[in-house]
Amino acid sequence: MTQAHTDSYYAASANHTLECVSLKGAERTDVCVVGAGITGLTAALNLAERGFKVTVLEANIVGWGASGRSGGQMIFGFGCDMPVIEKSAGKAAAQAMWDMSIEGIDLLRARVQQHQIECDLKQGHLHAAIKPRHVTELEEWQASLEKDYGYPSLSLWDQNQVQQHLNSERYLGGLYDANSGHIHPLNYTLGLARAALAAGVTIYTDSAVIKVVRKSKANVCITANGQVTAQQVLFCGNAYMGNLVPEISNKIMPVGTYIGASEPLGKVRAEALINNDMAVADMNFVLDYFRLSADYRMLFGGRVSYSTIAPANLRHTMLQRMLSVFPQLADVKMDYAWGGNVAITMNRGPHFGQVGEDLYFAQGFSGHGIVATGLAGQLMAEAVAGQAERFDVFSGIRHLPFPGGTLLRTPALVLAMAWYRLRDML
Repeated sequence: MTQAHTDSYYAASANHTLECVSLKGAERTDVCVVGAGITGLTAALNLAERGFKVTVLEANIVGWGASGRSGGQMIFGFGCDMPVIEKSAGKAAAQAMWDMSIEGIDLLRARVQQHQIECDLKQGHLHAAIKPRHVTELEEWQASLEKDYGYPSLSLWDQNQVQQHLNSERYLGGLYDANSGHIHPLNYTLGLARAALAAGVTIYTDSAVIKVVRKSKANVCITANGQVTAQQVLFCGNAYMGNLVPEISNKIMPVGTYIGASEPLGKVRAEALINNDMAVADMNFVLDYFRLSADYRMLFGGRVSYSTIAPANLRHTMLQRMLSVFPQLADVKMDYAWGGNVAITMNRGPHFGQVGEDLYFAQGFSGHGIVATGLAGQLMAEAVAGQAERFDVFSGIRHLPFPGGTLLRTPALVLAMAWYRLRDML
Protein backbone atom coordinates (compact mmCIF):
# COMPACT_ATOMS: atom_id res chain seq x y z
CA MET A 1 0.00 0.00 0.00
CA THR A 2 1.42 3.34 -1.06
CA GLN A 3 2.21 5.93 1.59
CA ALA A 4 1.31 9.62 1.34
CA HIS A 5 3.81 12.40 1.93
CA THR A 6 4.83 12.97 5.51
CA ASP A 7 2.92 15.79 7.22
CA SER A 8 5.43 18.50 6.32
CA TYR A 9 5.37 22.13 5.31
CA TYR A 10 6.62 21.03 1.90
CA ALA A 11 3.66 18.73 1.33
CA ALA A 12 1.27 21.45 2.51
CA SER A 13 2.81 23.98 0.09
CA ALA A 14 3.30 21.70 -2.92
CA ASN A 15 2.47 23.39 -6.22
CA HIS A 16 0.64 20.39 -7.57
CA THR A 17 0.18 16.65 -7.24
CA LEU A 18 0.99 13.96 -9.76
CA GLU A 19 -1.51 11.25 -10.51
CA CYS A 20 0.46 8.16 -11.49
CA VAL A 21 -0.87 4.62 -11.59
CA SER A 22 0.58 1.42 -10.17
CA LEU A 23 2.32 -1.08 -12.44
CA LYS A 24 0.12 -3.97 -13.48
CA GLY A 25 1.36 -6.61 -15.89
CA ALA A 26 4.60 -7.00 -17.79
CA GLU A 27 6.44 -4.33 -19.76
CA ARG A 28 9.73 -3.90 -21.58
CA THR A 29 11.82 -0.76 -21.65
CA ASP A 30 15.38 0.33 -22.33
CA VAL A 31 16.13 1.55 -18.79
CA CYS A 32 14.28 0.89 -15.54
CA VAL A 33 14.85 3.43 -12.76
CA VAL A 34 14.09 2.37 -9.19
CA GLY A 35 13.07 5.42 -7.15
CA ALA A 36 11.29 8.65 -8.09
CA GLY A 37 13.45 11.14 -6.21
CA ILE A 38 15.86 13.71 -7.60
CA THR A 39 18.47 11.10 -8.61
CA GLY A 40 16.08 8.82 -10.45
CA LEU A 41 14.04 11.56 -12.09
CA THR A 42 17.12 13.48 -13.26
CA ALA A 43 18.51 10.29 -14.79
CA ALA A 44 15.17 9.41 -16.38
CA LEU A 45 14.71 12.89 -17.86
CA ASN A 46 18.24 12.99 -19.22
CA LEU A 47 17.91 9.55 -20.78
CA ALA A 48 14.56 10.38 -22.35
CA GLU A 49 16.11 13.48 -23.87
CA ARG A 50 18.74 11.17 -25.39
CA GLY A 51 16.06 8.98 -26.97
CA PHE A 52 15.89 6.12 -24.46
CA LYS A 53 12.64 4.51 -23.41
CA VAL A 54 12.57 4.85 -19.61
CA THR A 55 10.30 3.46 -16.90
CA VAL A 56 10.46 4.65 -13.28
CA LEU A 57 9.21 2.43 -10.46
CA GLU A 58 8.45 4.17 -7.15
CA ALA A 59 7.38 2.35 -3.99
CA ASN A 60 5.22 5.22 -2.73
CA ILE A 61 4.62 8.55 -4.48
CA VAL A 62 6.94 10.92 -6.34
CA GLY A 63 9.27 12.69 -3.91
CA TRP A 64 8.19 10.59 -0.93
CA GLY A 65 11.71 10.16 0.49
CA ALA A 66 14.49 12.62 1.22
CA SER A 67 13.97 14.47 -2.08
CA GLY A 68 10.66 15.76 -0.76
CA ARG A 69 11.58 16.26 2.90
CA SER A 70 15.12 17.63 3.14
CA GLY A 71 16.47 20.95 4.36
CA GLY A 72 16.63 22.12 0.74
CA GLN A 73 20.16 23.52 1.06
CA MET A 74 21.90 23.70 -2.30
CA ILE A 75 25.57 23.44 -1.33
CA PHE A 76 28.88 22.85 -3.10
CA GLY A 77 30.96 19.76 -2.41
CA PHE A 78 29.99 16.51 -0.76
CA GLY A 79 29.21 15.15 2.69
CA CYS A 80 32.92 14.77 3.45
CA ASP A 81 35.71 17.30 3.08
CA MET A 82 37.81 17.13 -0.07
CA PRO A 83 40.98 15.84 1.70
CA VAL A 84 39.03 12.64 2.50
CA ILE A 85 38.33 12.12 -1.19
CA GLU A 86 41.84 13.14 -2.19
CA LYS A 87 43.38 10.62 0.19
CA SER A 88 41.22 7.83 -1.20
CA ALA A 89 41.05 8.66 -4.90
CA GLY A 90 44.04 10.94 -5.54
CA LYS A 91 44.31 14.65 -6.30
CA ALA A 92 43.32 14.51 -9.97
CA ALA A 93 40.16 12.51 -9.27
CA ALA A 94 39.30 14.74 -6.30
CA GLN A 95 39.65 17.83 -8.49
CA ALA A 96 37.36 16.28 -11.09
CA MET A 97 34.76 15.45 -8.44
CA TRP A 98 34.95 18.94 -6.98
CA ASP A 99 34.44 20.50 -10.41
CA MET A 100 31.44 18.22 -10.97
CA SER A 101 29.93 19.28 -7.65
CA ILE A 102 30.01 22.90 -8.83
CA GLU A 103 28.58 21.78 -12.16
CA GLY A 104 25.79 20.14 -10.16
CA ILE A 105 24.65 23.56 -8.91
CA ASP A 106 24.63 24.85 -12.49
CA LEU A 107 22.68 21.79 -13.64
CA LEU A 108 20.01 22.41 -11.00
CA ARG A 109 19.62 26.04 -12.03
CA ALA A 110 19.47 25.03 -15.68
CA ARG A 111 16.69 22.51 -15.05
CA VAL A 112 14.69 25.10 -13.09
CA GLN A 113 15.00 27.58 -15.96
CA GLN A 114 14.50 25.11 -18.79
CA HIS A 115 11.37 23.54 -17.34
CA GLN A 116 10.07 26.62 -15.47
CA ILE A 117 10.05 24.77 -12.14
CA GLU A 118 8.61 26.94 -9.37
CA CYS A 119 10.69 25.84 -6.39
CA ASP A 120 11.61 29.11 -4.63
CA LEU A 121 15.22 28.98 -5.81
CA LYS A 122 17.32 31.43 -3.78
CA GLN A 123 21.01 32.27 -3.81
CA GLY A 124 23.42 32.47 -0.87
CA HIS A 125 24.63 30.09 1.83
CA LEU A 126 26.60 30.58 5.05
CA HIS A 127 28.61 28.03 7.02
CA ALA A 128 28.53 29.58 10.51
CA ALA A 129 31.12 29.26 13.29
CA ILE A 130 29.95 28.73 16.87
CA LYS A 131 33.36 28.22 18.50
CA PRO A 132 36.80 29.78 17.95
CA ARG A 133 38.09 26.51 16.49
CA HIS A 134 35.30 26.71 13.90
CA VAL A 135 36.63 30.10 12.78
CA THR A 136 40.06 28.57 12.29
CA GLU A 137 38.54 25.65 10.38
CA LEU A 138 36.68 28.03 8.07
CA GLU A 139 39.83 30.04 7.40
CA GLU A 140 41.72 26.87 6.47
CA TRP A 141 38.79 25.59 4.40
CA GLN A 142 38.56 28.80 2.37
CA ALA A 143 42.32 28.81 1.73
CA SER A 144 42.28 25.17 0.63
CA LEU A 145 39.30 25.49 -1.71
CA GLU A 146 40.76 28.60 -3.33
CA LYS A 147 44.36 27.37 -3.60
CA ASP A 148 43.89 23.64 -4.15
CA TYR A 149 40.58 23.53 -6.00
CA GLY A 150 40.37 26.91 -7.72
CA TYR A 151 37.16 28.06 -6.05
CA PRO A 152 37.44 31.81 -5.36
CA SER A 153 33.75 32.44 -4.68
CA LEU A 154 33.92 32.23 -0.87
CA SER A 155 33.91 35.22 1.49
CA LEU A 156 35.13 34.89 5.07
CA TRP A 157 32.95 36.98 7.40
CA ASP A 158 33.84 38.06 10.92
CA GLN A 159 31.23 38.27 13.66
CA ASN A 160 30.16 41.79 12.73
CA GLN A 161 29.69 40.87 9.09
CA VAL A 162 27.61 37.84 10.04
CA GLN A 163 25.41 39.95 12.28
CA GLN A 164 24.83 42.44 9.49
CA HIS A 165 22.81 39.73 7.76
CA LEU A 166 21.89 37.24 10.51
CA ASN A 167 20.23 38.54 13.68
CA SER A 168 21.71 36.02 16.13
CA GLU A 169 24.47 36.36 18.70
CA ARG A 170 25.33 32.66 18.47
CA TYR A 171 27.90 32.90 15.69
CA LEU A 172 31.50 34.13 15.73
CA GLY A 173 32.01 34.22 11.98
CA GLY A 174 31.12 32.44 8.79
CA LEU A 175 32.06 31.38 5.27
CA TYR A 176 29.64 32.79 2.70
CA ASP A 177 29.10 31.38 -0.78
CA ALA A 178 26.94 33.40 -3.17
CA ASN A 179 26.93 30.48 -5.62
CA SER A 180 25.14 28.08 -3.26
CA GLY A 181 21.57 28.58 -2.06
CA HIS A 182 18.33 26.79 -1.26
CA ILE A 183 15.12 25.46 -2.82
CA HIS A 184 11.73 23.96 -1.98
CA PRO A 185 12.86 20.35 -2.52
CA LEU A 186 9.47 18.73 -3.06
CA ASN A 187 8.38 21.29 -5.64
CA TYR A 188 11.71 20.84 -7.43
CA THR A 189 11.23 17.05 -7.46
CA LEU A 190 7.66 17.34 -8.70
CA GLY A 191 8.86 19.70 -11.41
CA LEU A 192 11.44 17.18 -12.54
CA ALA A 193 8.73 14.51 -12.66
CA ARG A 194 6.47 16.67 -14.82
CA ALA A 195 9.37 17.37 -17.18
CA ALA A 196 10.19 13.65 -17.34
CA LEU A 197 6.58 12.75 -18.14
CA ALA A 198 6.51 15.39 -20.86
CA ALA A 199 9.69 13.87 -22.32
CA GLY A 200 8.04 10.45 -22.55
CA VAL A 201 9.13 8.79 -19.31
CA THR A 202 6.65 6.37 -17.74
CA ILE A 203 6.33 6.68 -13.94
CA TYR A 204 4.58 4.06 -11.84
CA THR A 205 3.88 4.78 -8.17
CA ASP A 206 2.81 2.31 -5.48
CA SER A 207 5.13 -0.08 -7.31
CA ALA A 208 7.86 -1.21 -4.93
CA VAL A 209 10.51 -3.40 -6.52
CA ILE A 210 10.71 -6.52 -4.40
CA LYS A 211 13.20 -8.48 -6.48
CA VAL A 212 15.54 -8.00 -9.43
CA VAL A 213 16.32 -11.01 -11.61
CA ARG A 214 19.66 -10.25 -13.22
CA LYS A 215 20.13 -11.35 -16.79
CA SER A 216 22.53 -10.01 -19.38
CA LYS A 217 20.73 -7.26 -21.33
CA ALA A 218 17.37 -8.38 -19.89
CA ASN A 219 17.14 -7.58 -16.17
CA VAL A 220 13.71 -8.03 -14.64
CA CYS A 221 12.40 -5.72 -11.90
CA ILE A 222 9.54 -7.46 -10.15
CA THR A 223 6.78 -5.68 -8.18
CA ALA A 224 3.74 -7.10 -6.38
CA ASN A 225 1.56 -6.81 -9.49
CA GLY A 226 3.90 -6.68 -12.43
CA GLN A 227 7.39 -6.66 -13.85
CA VAL A 228 9.59 -4.53 -16.07
CA THR A 229 12.29 -6.02 -18.26
CA ALA A 230 15.10 -3.63 -19.10
CA GLN A 231 18.60 -3.72 -20.50
CA GLN A 232 19.83 -1.40 -17.74
CA VAL A 233 18.59 -0.76 -14.20
CA LEU A 234 19.40 2.29 -12.10
CA PHE A 235 19.04 1.92 -8.33
CA CYS A 236 18.15 5.35 -6.93
CA GLY A 237 16.38 4.54 -3.65
CA ASN A 238 19.26 5.57 -1.36
CA ALA A 239 18.20 5.29 2.32
CA TYR A 240 15.03 3.43 1.36
CA MET A 241 16.57 0.69 -0.80
CA GLY A 242 16.63 -1.89 1.99
CA ASN A 243 18.41 -5.08 0.95
CA LEU A 244 17.31 -5.02 -2.69
CA VAL A 245 20.97 -4.91 -3.76
CA PRO A 246 22.84 -6.90 -1.08
CA GLU A 247 26.31 -6.04 -2.42
CA ILE A 248 25.90 -2.37 -1.47
CA SER A 249 23.37 -2.34 1.38
CA ASN A 250 26.02 -2.49 4.13
CA LYS A 251 27.92 0.49 2.69
CA ILE A 252 25.26 2.95 3.88
CA MET A 253 23.38 3.59 7.10
CA PRO A 254 19.93 5.24 7.24
CA VAL A 255 19.97 8.17 9.67
CA GLY A 256 16.95 10.13 10.85
CA THR A 257 17.00 13.91 10.37
CA TYR A 258 14.37 16.43 11.45
CA ILE A 259 12.98 19.83 10.47
CA GLY A 260 10.43 22.26 11.87
CA ALA A 261 8.52 25.06 10.13
CA SER A 262 7.35 28.01 12.19
CA GLU A 263 4.11 29.82 11.69
CA PRO A 264 4.39 32.67 9.14
CA LEU A 265 6.45 35.51 10.60
CA GLY A 266 5.54 38.18 8.11
CA LYS A 267 7.96 39.82 5.70
CA VAL A 268 9.29 42.49 8.06
CA ARG A 269 9.96 40.16 10.99
CA ALA A 270 11.45 37.43 8.81
CA GLU A 271 13.82 39.76 7.01
CA ALA A 272 14.91 41.18 10.34
CA LEU A 273 16.27 37.68 11.10
CA ILE A 274 17.96 36.95 7.75
CA ASN A 275 18.01 40.04 5.58
CA ASN A 276 19.68 38.51 2.51
CA ASP A 277 17.54 35.33 2.33
CA MET A 278 20.57 33.01 2.56
CA ALA A 279 20.52 29.49 3.97
CA VAL A 280 22.66 28.80 7.04
CA ALA A 281 24.32 25.71 8.49
CA ASP A 282 26.58 25.69 11.54
CA MET A 283 29.90 23.88 11.88
CA ASN A 284 28.97 21.31 14.53
CA PHE A 285 29.13 17.64 13.61
CA VAL A 286 25.48 17.34 14.69
CA LEU A 287 24.57 20.60 13.04
CA ASP A 288 21.65 23.03 12.89
CA TYR A 289 20.59 24.43 9.51
CA PHE A 290 17.90 26.94 8.69
CA ARG A 291 16.47 29.33 6.13
CA LEU A 292 13.32 31.33 5.36
CA SER A 293 10.52 29.91 3.26
CA ALA A 294 8.89 31.86 0.46
CA ASP A 295 5.98 32.71 2.77
CA TYR A 296 8.34 33.91 5.53
CA ARG A 297 8.39 30.96 7.88
CA MET A 298 11.57 29.87 9.61
CA LEU A 299 12.49 26.39 8.38
CA PHE A 300 14.80 25.01 11.05
CA GLY A 301 16.55 21.66 10.84
CA GLY A 302 18.64 19.91 13.42
CA ARG A 303 18.95 16.80 15.53
CA VAL A 304 19.81 13.45 14.07
CA SER A 305 18.85 10.00 15.18
CA TYR A 306 21.35 7.29 14.39
CA SER A 307 18.75 4.79 15.52
CA THR A 308 16.16 6.51 13.20
CA ILE A 309 13.82 6.83 16.21
CA ALA A 310 12.38 10.36 16.25
CA PRO A 311 12.30 12.46 19.45
CA ALA A 312 9.11 11.93 21.46
CA ASN A 313 7.87 15.53 21.08
CA LEU A 314 9.42 16.56 17.79
CA ARG A 315 7.61 19.88 17.42
CA HIS A 316 8.76 21.02 20.87
CA THR A 317 12.29 19.76 20.23
CA MET A 318 12.61 21.72 16.98
CA LEU A 319 11.13 24.82 18.60
CA GLN A 320 13.74 24.72 21.35
CA ARG A 321 16.56 24.34 18.83
CA MET A 322 15.22 27.31 16.88
CA LEU A 323 15.07 29.41 20.07
CA SER A 324 18.71 28.60 20.83
CA VAL A 325 19.57 30.59 17.70
CA PHE A 326 16.67 33.07 17.66
CA PRO A 327 15.45 33.63 21.24
CA GLN A 328 13.44 36.58 19.93
CA LEU A 329 11.00 34.04 18.43
CA ALA A 330 9.80 32.86 21.87
CA ASP A 331 6.22 33.85 21.04
CA VAL A 332 6.20 31.90 17.77
CA LYS A 333 4.53 28.52 17.26
CA MET A 334 6.00 25.64 15.29
CA ASP A 335 3.32 24.74 12.74
CA TYR A 336 5.03 21.65 11.31
CA ALA A 337 7.70 19.20 12.38
CA TRP A 338 8.76 16.17 10.39
CA GLY A 339 11.62 13.83 9.73
CA GLY A 340 12.98 11.29 7.31
CA ASN A 341 16.02 9.20 6.57
CA VAL A 342 19.18 10.13 4.73
CA ALA A 343 21.88 7.61 3.90
CA ILE A 344 25.41 8.15 5.18
CA THR A 345 28.57 6.27 4.28
CA MET A 346 31.40 5.51 6.68
CA ASN A 347 33.57 8.31 5.25
CA ARG A 348 30.58 10.54 4.28
CA GLY A 349 31.69 10.45 0.65
CA PRO A 350 29.17 9.62 -2.12
CA HIS A 351 28.95 6.00 -3.22
CA PHE A 352 28.38 5.59 -6.97
CA GLY A 353 29.10 2.49 -9.02
CA GLN A 354 27.93 -0.67 -10.76
CA VAL A 355 26.90 -4.14 -9.65
CA GLY A 356 27.22 -6.14 -12.81
CA GLU A 357 27.48 -4.87 -16.35
CA ASP A 358 24.08 -3.18 -16.66
CA LEU A 359 23.18 -2.29 -13.06
CA TYR A 360 24.09 1.17 -11.73
CA PHE A 361 23.59 2.74 -8.30
CA ALA A 362 24.08 6.05 -6.51
CA GLN A 363 23.70 6.36 -2.74
CA GLY A 364 25.23 7.73 0.46
CA PHE A 365 24.84 11.47 -0.16
CA SER A 366 25.38 12.04 3.57
CA GLY A 367 23.33 15.22 3.93
CA HIS A 368 24.47 16.89 0.68
CA GLY A 369 21.74 15.48 -1.49
CA ILE A 370 20.13 18.48 -3.18
CA VAL A 371 23.04 19.03 -5.57
CA ALA A 372 24.77 15.64 -5.48
CA THR A 373 21.62 13.66 -6.31
CA GLY A 374 21.03 15.66 -9.48
CA LEU A 375 24.68 15.25 -10.41
CA ALA A 376 24.40 11.50 -9.81
CA GLY A 377 21.38 11.27 -12.10
CA GLN A 378 23.23 13.15 -14.83
CA LEU A 379 26.30 10.91 -14.53
CA MET A 380 24.26 7.71 -14.50
CA ALA A 381 22.52 8.79 -17.70
CA GLU A 382 25.88 9.50 -19.29
CA ALA A 383 27.12 6.05 -18.28
CA VAL A 384 24.07 4.29 -19.73
CA ALA A 385 24.56 6.25 -22.95
CA GLY A 386 28.10 4.90 -23.22
CA GLN A 387 30.03 7.80 -21.67
CA ALA A 388 30.93 6.37 -18.26
CA GLU A 389 34.23 8.18 -17.71
CA ARG A 390 32.88 10.81 -15.33
CA PHE A 391 30.67 8.37 -13.42
CA ASP A 392 33.59 5.99 -13.02
CA VAL A 393 35.73 8.68 -11.36
CA PHE A 394 33.67 8.19 -8.19
CA SER A 395 34.69 4.55 -7.96
CA GLY A 396 38.02 5.86 -6.69
CA ILE A 397 36.43 6.64 -3.32
CA ARG A 398 36.96 3.53 -1.20
CA HIS A 399 33.91 2.60 0.87
CA LEU A 400 34.02 0.28 3.86
CA PRO A 401 30.98 -1.55 5.20
CA PHE A 402 29.52 -0.43 8.48
CA PRO A 403 30.74 -2.82 11.19
CA GLY A 404 28.40 -5.01 13.18
CA GLY A 405 26.30 -6.60 10.47
CA THR A 406 22.57 -6.06 10.06
CA LEU A 407 21.74 -6.40 13.76
CA LEU A 408 24.61 -4.59 15.43
CA ARG A 409 25.67 -1.82 13.06
CA THR A 410 23.02 0.67 14.27
CA PRO A 411 23.87 0.41 18.01
CA ALA A 412 27.56 0.48 17.12
CA LEU A 413 27.05 3.71 15.19
CA VAL A 414 25.01 5.23 18.03
CA LEU A 415 27.92 4.62 20.40
CA ALA A 416 30.48 5.97 17.96
CA MET A 417 28.51 9.16 17.33
CA ALA A 418 28.28 9.89 21.05
CA TRP A 419 31.91 11.02 20.87
CA TYR A 420 31.10 13.57 18.17
CA ARG A 421 28.15 14.89 20.17
CA LEU A 422 30.46 15.38 23.11
CA ARG A 423 33.00 17.17 20.91
CA ASP A 424 30.28 19.60 19.74
CA MET A 425 29.78 20.60 23.35
CA LEU A 426 33.45 21.44 23.93
